[in-house]
Amino acid sequence: MCYDVIILGAGPAGLSAALYAGRACLKTLLIEKAMPGGQITLTDEIENYPGQLLEGENGFSLTERMAKQADKFGVEHAYDTITAVDLSGSEKRLTGMKGEYCAKTVIIATGAHPKPIGCENEAEFTGRGISFCATCDGAFFRGLEVYVVGGGDSAVEEAIYLTRFARKVTIIHRRDQLRAVRSIQEKAFANEKISFLWNTVVEKVNGVDVLNEMTVRNVITGEQTVIRADEKDGMFGLFGFVGYEPNTALFEGHLPLERGYIRTDEDMHTAVPGVFAAGDVRVKSLRQVITAAADGAIAAMQAAKYIEDM
Repeated sequence: MCYDVIILGAGPAGLSAALYAGRACLKTLLIEKAMPGGQITLTDEIENYPGQLLEGENGFSLTERMAKQADKFGVEHAYDTITAVDLSGSEKRLTGMKGEYCAKTVIIATGAHPKPIGCENEAEFTGRGISFCATCDGAFFRGLEVYVVGGGDSAVEEAIYLTRFARKVTIIHRRDQLRAVRSIQEKAFANEKISFLWNTVVEKVNGVDVLNEMTVRNVITGEQTVIRADEKDGMFGLFGFVGYEPNTALFEGHLPLERGYIRTDEDMHTAVPGVFAAGDVRVKSLRQVITAAADGAIAAMQAAKYIEDM
């Protein structure tokens, strides 16, 4: 069987693409290696997605409803890990650990994942004090202390953004100077809410239910220091911005990449006819649920147009 469209990845971009493709009466297969939702399922609370549940919304509940919408229009699902692709012909062929798949078009929505901070117990406290998205989670730390790990443009920019909510922001950087461009550095140094821990890395995080303690180490002296949350606060935030890793290893040699991300035009076309990319996996300026969903919708409609023109 050859599908009209195969969508790789079931995060907001992939689910949005599936909804629009299914609704356009395209025979659609959505392939995901695990449960639908993608990275957004790590977010305990969402408050900036238009139309969300006002009484409370998290990443899991939002994407669960997205998946049900796609199912309503006959989208098929396969849970598999794709290990090889052939995108060169008029029929695209994908090989997975469980089977082989064929489609006239492919929408790549495999996303990108933040590089981990690299400290002990990190996974345990992700979503319970540790975050990788200031725009998503900054407001939840209103009036608290937060720490930002990293020294590049993203880390410093996000630290500045977090001063809108936190009473104090401390940038933890393993070097003795920032890597961010000078104009961004100057803004950070001029901000009274921002302080710095130089030549320092986070070794371990801990807490009861939420993050309220971490151990940091000076990389020059080796001295370790335990940082605890203010008793009145009961917790603090720790944001990791040490870079992102797009999930594109599968497409190396098949598509042009820029720093690992897939290059597209504004209509989500890649350099290969019939192959589209949507969401965090592509080169873009803002990686949010709403922009991922928009990308997915555009990609699906362009896939439909491509098939119609074939």
